[in-house]
Formats: sequence, C-alpha cells, structure tokens
Amino acid sequence: MSSTRNRLPIFLLFCVALLDLIGFGIVIPILPFLSPTLGATKFDIALIIVVYAVCSGAMSPFWGRLSDRWGRKRTLMLCLLGAAVSYIALAFAHALWMIFAARAFAGLMAGNLPVAAAMMADLTSLENRASAMGKLGAAFGLGLVVGPFLGGLLSGDTGSFVLPCLVAAAMSLLALGAAGLFLEETVSEQAQAQAEHRRRSEPYRFGSSIVFLRRTQNLRFVSQFTTHSAVISSITYLLPIWTADSLGYTPKEVGMVLGIQGLIMAIIQGGLIGRLIDRFGEIPLMRIALLGLVIGLSLAVVASGPVAIPLAFFVAMTGANFCFPILNSLASKRADAKHRGQMMGATGSASAWGRVVGPLVVGFTVTHYGYPAAWAVLVVASLYYVHWAYRVAQVDSESLRINNV
Repeated sequence: MSSTRNRLPIFLLFCVALLDLIGFGIVIPILPFLSPTLGATKFDIALIIVVYAVCSGAMSPFWGRLSDRWGRKRTLMLCLLGAAVSYIALAFAHALWMIFAARAFAGLMAGNLPVAAAMMADLTSLENRASAMGKLGAAFGLGLVVGPFLGGLLSGDTGSFVLPCLVAAAMSLLALGAAGLFLEETVSEQAQAQAEHRRRSEPYRFGSSIVFLRRTQNLRFVSQFTTHSAVISSITYLLPIWTADSLGYTPKEVGMVLGIQGLIMAIIQGGLIGRLIDRFGEIPLMRIALLGLVIGLSLAVVASGPVAIPLAFFVAMTGANFCFPILNSLASKRADAKHRGQMMGATGSASAWGRVVGPLVVGFTVTHYGYPAAWAVLVVASLYYVHWAYRVAQVDSESLRINNV
C-alpha cells in the first residue's frame, strides 16, 4: 500500500479525530467539579466514569463488527452524532441521575475511536502501522491540549458548565460534518457484503468477542488493553480530586495540567514514537515506557506539594503515552483485514472494561484509605503489565505470525 497515496486520507482522518477529541477533552476536567454541585461524592464521580465505561464496553464489539459490514465512515458518523447528543444532554443536566444518563448514552455511542483505529489500519501498511496509530494518539494528545484548556476557560470561576458542554457538542458536530464531506470509505462493498454474510451465518452473541479472541490466540494480549485502560482511567480520575484536595486546584488549573500532558502526548505520538520504534522496536520501547509508568506511580504514592504532585503525574502519563499506539499497532497486525473491525472492537471493549474496574477499585480505596493507598494499588496493577511486556510479549509475537489468524 502506497504511503504517499494515503497521506491525505490519513491526515483527514487525523483532523476528524482531533475535532471530536477536543470535545471529549473539554468535558474531562469539568466532570469532577460539575457532579459535586449536584450532590455527588468522590465515589459517585468514580461511578459516573464506570457507567460510561460499562456502556462503552458492552457496545464496542458491536461497533467494530458493524463497521466491517456497514462501512467505517457511516459507523463513525453515527457515533459522532451520538457524542454530540450526549454532550447536549449533559449541558442541561440539573440532577445527578441526568449526568449518569448522559454519560451512559455517551458510552453506548462511543465507537468512534475503535472505528477510527480500524480505518487507520485500513489505510496503512504493516511497517507504518505503529507510526500511523501514533497519529491518532497525537490527535488525542492535541485534544487534551485544546479541550481541557477550553473547558477550564469556558467554565470560568462561576461554576457554570452549560457553555463548555455545548461547545463540546459543537466540536462533535463539526467532526461529523468533516467526516461526511472529506472521508472516503475504506471497506469495499465486496468486503462489506462478505461481512454481512458472516453476520448472518454467525449471529452476534454476548461473549462472542471472547470466543473470537481465544480462537485467534489473542485473549492474553487483549487483556493488556484492560490493564492499560484501568491504570490510565484511574490516574485521570484521581488527578482532579487529588490536586483539588492537596493544592486547591479548580477546573482551570486541572485543565492546564492536562493540557501540558496533552502537548507531551501529541509530541510523542505525532512523530517521536515512529523514530524511536525504528531504532528500538515496538516491544523494547514499550518495556522502557512501562518502567516510566511504574516510576511515576511510585512517586505519586509519596508525592506532596505543587512540584512533586504534577511531576509524578507527568512521569506516569508520559510512560503510558508510548504504550497505547504500540498496543493498537500490534492488535491490527494480529487480525486479517476482514476481521480488523472485530479485533479493534474487541480491544475497545477490553479498554472500556478497564475503565470500569480501575475507577471502581481506586474510588473505593481513596474513599476509605486515602490517596497514597490508591496510588499504591495502581503500582501493583501496572506490575502485571510490566510482567507481560518483559516475559510474554516477545514470545507471543514470535509464536503468532502476523495476519495468520
């Protein structure tokens, strides 16, 4: 596949993802502050994250399979429309249950990133896959630069969150329009027809993703998406309440911290990761990055003060930022083209279930035992991730030939 020929479609997909992720980024720093105004506790905030993740985890395999047979473009556009509706509902929420309902609907429609990842895989060759997935990561990073900054700025000091949520909805609608106007379908009509035939002969059942992953020898590998997401979502959950309690941060300061981290993420995943992979290889680079994640989490256990607390966050998240595009690249290589949407949907579901387990466990821990204990839990969880990278990943890659599934 010609990388030159696909450079424009890749750039256009990057732009669509960026618009959507700016909207996503706007909401991140304000949710932990919006919910308490309606009577939420720290554990309620964790539950709000969990509700989104449960719905996302249940639906991600569906979106992946739908994109195989209905086309990536139309599936992506439907998910973007759902995101816009969820932000509008959040803007006018005046009771805690309405926040839960809005985030549940957002989770049900959250197929945009897995479908975009499958689309990116369609557009790239195997040797360029990790670098291309890094571009989606860069879109996420830039979304976390612009989005949290806008969220904090638009919410201001008044505590009104209507405007930020409406702007988030507008960004998703802009992404929807851009996708409709500029993106081309990457799954041929013949491939869609074949996927539809498979659907009729093998109807989707709850748990079919587990069967698929076992059959293709990917279950242990995909569990790393769960671990990664559990750790990262827990960090994102802890940061606003940790800094608010320890340093007196408001949504504006939290947005600035997330914006700085988003810029680091964009630099890493936008270009740096491709060069480092060329030099070190995917799995060796992941091993180095995971050590950074563990070091940052360990620092957070003992951190205090306005320097050590943000530093621990930056070190942990910078290590994690190298890992996700590598995981996505490996996932896309471990499935053939006709199952790519199903594979990416399965990884999206695994990530979503991580976002269930992580905040629930950490939310309970921080409520009853405090912040050091919560960070210590994440250190322990990340060690499983490290074990896989150092003891299992290379063996997996060598024993399972690319596309031989």
